[in-house]
Amino acid sequence: MICNGLPPNIDADCHTLILGSMPGVQSLTEQAYYAYPQNRFWRMMAELLHEALPDVYEARLSMLLKHHIALWDSIGRCEREGSLDTAIKNEQGNDFTALLECYPRIKTICFNGGKSAAAFKRFNKPLLTREDLTFYAMPSTSPANARWRMDDLLAAWGKAITPAVK
Repeated sequence: MICNGLPPNIDADCHTLILGSMPGVQSLTEQAYYAYPQNRFWRMMAELLHEALPDVYEARLSMLLKHHIALWDSIGRCEREGSLDTAIKNEQGNDFTALLECYPRIKTICFNGGKSAAAFKRFNKPLLTREDLTFYAMPSTSPANARWRMDDLLAAWGKAITPAVK
């Protein structure tokens, strides 16, 4: 099945960009990032940002923007059956050179999982040498990453998110 990613959730004030790999089946169907209820992303972000977790998806996106955090994916298009990153084939990266030209305040990029980091590195080698960008390879918030408990995720992600939002 051909999967086309979602547009970025970003505005001119964002300084941090969180990148997934490619949204799963439920997220693509609902056209909403991290729509699968067992994914821990939204609960983790609300806790790290000291916010109540909004029930409505648009309010979740606004919560991130309020803290100057953008959301997108390393992969813009791929082939995949199901939702697992391991099933992704023939991926095409999103254009981060253009994104960073449009949003020059982005200085921190966090990868939600290994596939996101690997895809970004594969398609954006020149950006990896920029001294004004800081990259964090973070553990995936996916329920498939069951060995990472919520407390572990909060500790790991907090090292990147907490300093960025202060």
